Amino acid sequence: MKGLRVIPTWRHGRERLYVCRTDGRNLAWYDREAARVNLLSEERREDVLDALGPFLTGEVTVGPPPVPTPAELARLSLHPDDDLAPNRPGEALQSVLDHEPGPQRRLRADPRRRALEAELAVGEALDRLEGAGWHTLHSVPLPGGDRVHHLVIGPGGLFAVHTVYARRQRVIVADPMVRVGRLEARPVLRGVRADADRASYALTAEVRPVLAFFAAREVSVTAPLREVRVLLDTDVTALARTGGVLKPADVEALHAMARDRGTWVRV
Repeated sequence: MKGLRVIPTWRHGRERLYVCRTDGRNLAWYDREAARVNLLSEERREDVLDALGPFLTGEVTVGPPPVPTPAELARLSLHPDDDLAPNRPGEALQSVLDHEPGPQRRLRADPRRRALEAELAVGEALDRLEGAGWHTLHSVPLPGGDRVHHLVIGPGGLFAVHTVYARRQRVIVADPMVRVGRLEARPVLRGVRADADRASYALTAEVRPVLAFFAAREVSVTAPLREVRVLLDTDVTALARTGGVLKPADVEALHAMARDRGTWVRV
């Protein structure tokens, strides 16, 4: 192997095999997931491939490392504590329940757990849009303790999705009030619009408000709504069918900006 060593490592959650000289200097790395050998020195190409020979499987691309996009550079520069992308659906609620689970026995179901169930269902549905050029960030924190349940970014634009638990209940939407079953009506739409407006301010781009009801038996809207779109949890993937508004580069740039916790500090 002409003095070269192959060292396996994990970087950004992906396995890489680095090819190094005896003095520790890197000459190349093999990304198994991308099936690519990235050469830092074309002069040692054959030596590198000889060293990696026992590890290579299938067709492999060989060449210089691809130039990172501005969005990739922004992502890699984020401290893990400032990156919102790993947030799970309902991340904030789950954290609260972990620290304050409440009494084990209670006459009625904990409304926080019902709200979490709704966020999980809607969030998991939105995550399935990832392969179609869309990104979803969950539990985006806003100053004052508020948050955007799900921020969806894709070719059709940006959407702030607010979820409401309504299993087997009839829902009546009379702007700005929302009544679920026999519960008292609340001005939910005001908060939904306010969250979208704050997201628009933070990202300097239009963010449209969406209200998603989980497992509702029936949803009645008494009059046309201003700006807000109302969907069932089973229909949220319809957002991917909205007309093209953003180019792929714009989607990636907005996603890189939105995933940075610092973007949301002053909105």
